[in-house]
Amino acid sequence: MAFRWTSEQPTRHAGQMSMLLAFLAGLSFGTPGWAATVQRVDVREGRITIRFDEAVRGASSFILNGPQRIAIDIDGARPGRASGGDGAITAVRQGWRGADSARVVLDLAEPMIVSKGEFQDDGRTLELSLRQVDGRRFAAASVASPLSFLPFGWGKAKPKYKVSIPVPPARKSALPRVQGDDSRPLVVIDAGHGGNDPGAINAETGLREKDVTLKIARAIRDELLESGRVRVALTRDDDRYILHRERFGVARQLGADLFISIHCDSAGNVEASGATAYTLSDVASDKEAARLAARENKADIIAGVNLDESEDVSSILIDLTQRETMNASAGFARLLGREAKPLIPVKSNFHRMASLLVLKAPDLPSILFETGYISNAQDAAFLDSREGRERIAQSVRRAVEIHFARRMAQTAAR
Repeated sequence: MAFRWTSEQPTRHAGQMSMLLAFLAGLSFGTPGWAATVQRVDVREGRITIRFDEAVRGASSFILNGPQRIAIDIDGARPGRASGGDGAITAVRQGWRGADSARVVLDLAEPMIVSKGEFQDDGRTLELSLRQVDGRRFAAASVASPLSFLPFGWGKAKPKYKVSIPVPPARKSALPRVQGDDSRPLVVIDAGHGGNDPGAINAETGLREKDVTLKIARAIRDELLESGRVRVALTRDDDRYILHRERFGVARQLGADLFISIHCDSAGNVEASGATAYTLSDVASDKEAARLAARENKADIIAGVNLDESEDVSSILIDLTQRETMNASAGFARLLGREAKPLIPVKSNFHRMASLLVLKAPDLPSILFETGYISNAQDAAFLDSREGRERIAQSVRRAVEIHFARRMAQTAAR
């Protein structure tokens, strides 16, 4: 579905073309394809007023996370001019959502949700009240269903954000299948996110991180199996969510020798590009590493489990005595950066450190591999292409082969 932002000064040609399309639509269907235009969007201290020159059919709002935004879809309207923000709303953008539907996007400086919304003036004005919330509430709202607002007196009830996830009875999950020669070391590949957690989403194309990571994980598995030098298992080979503790827990139960969690990064700056690898540290290497840890560690909250309060995680506190494991992880991350550089776009500071829950197995060398930015158009196209996945898989294969060759040499020298 095409989605284009309106410019500050629409050209005369665009205006004439819009009038022509409206006239043709009227000839075909008896009425124009749209009934209203967004005249202006007013932002005033937690209150958004959207005015139209004619009545619209209805509207819905939903939350977007990474970066934090509120989107409002208006049925029976076309976008007007872009406008500036105020305070907590840093910018207001407009664009087409469909043939006769407009989308207004509010860029947020802090997490906020729609607490109330209603139409006035017989469908010519939409009033939305915003409320500031913490990051946890915002994340929950981002996976909730859209809020619908109808004109002419409907849809005025105060909306409530609810996320309901059935909790199955406790049972012992089957371990994933291990492929390869039993005499070889085991590499566990973890496709990040999945199920009710889509991960980062490309705002223009709708490409979801959970789908990309699964395809990349499969490509890495196939590449490693083709080498014949390691065994491989995937934490998930379908679209389902796994808690962070279960991801590295599976690897430990299988007796893995290396754990690689596959992800795609996202940033408010659409120019941000390049792959990175993260290893465990109690102190983040930079602000971006701290941001990533905060975002990824909260993913389990969506599935109803707050790992910050989990006894399982508390019992796996990383102590300085695990220095050998952390050093091995860092060594593999640096090796992966060296092997990936000729094959895929990488950041200059490829290896970073963060306190990531998925890496907290104390006795298992582990990295989180951010294969690129899904928020960047070029990176997203590369990650979602066969060639891109093959190049990523080749990078991992080279690094894995050298990593275990070095380990064998060190063992033989002892």
